[in-house]
Amino acid sequence: MNYQALLTQMLEATLMSLRIFFVTLIFSLPLGLLVAKGRMTKVRVVNLPVRLYILLMRGTPLMLQLLFFFYALKPLFGIQLDRVLAAEVAFVLNYAAYFAEIFRGGIEGIPRGQHEAARVLGFTRGQTFFRIILPQVVKHIIPPMGNEFITLVKDTSLAQVIGIVELLKVTSNWVSSAVNMTPLVIAGAFYLVMNGVVTRFFTMAENRLDYYH
Repeated sequence: MNYQALLTQMLEATLMSLRIFFVTLIFSLPLGLLVAKGRMTKVRVVNLPVRLYILLMRGTPLMLQLLFFFYALKPLFGIQLDRVLAAEVAFVLNYAAYFAEIFRGGIEGIPRGQHEAARVLGFTRGQTFFRIILPQVVKHIIPPMGNEFITLVKDTSLAQVIGIVELLKVTSNWVSSAVNMTPLVIAGAFYLVMNGVVTRFFTMAENRLDYYH
């Protein structure tokens, strides 16, 4: 087995996995916050579509959503996304739904008394949310967000169902051609390193926000 060629291809494929990971976070985190606000509003024309969106994204497999955004948009709407863009759209919409529920749980976990106290002190609703509520929410949601980030690292492997060459796709190709399990061990090490970095990041974030106790 040519290990140099194997590692080169796995590193290149890892860059694709990381691209999907970071694009998903950049767009799904703010979208998730907006969805959470829509989920909490009492305006039914906003609340009901948001509930349906969350149900669809969380109630159907991400793999099915990947297939839909790559294969179904053209016959239904005449839109053909390239493979990577289709994967990024599916990941962003899927993870925004999960992040929205985590944000909602964090926001609703803050005592209403803090909103009232902020209003008495003259804070606007925006100031109350971004300067008082949101920092506490971030502290409360770090553990579940850490789980979602780790799951996202592993879920990037699902992108291979629409032909994207990511880490697990390269690994399976090598295992099939060389009939050798070594690429699986190396791929496992790659995922462990990436999730080790994620875990370290969240541990540091928890320590920095420890003053909220």
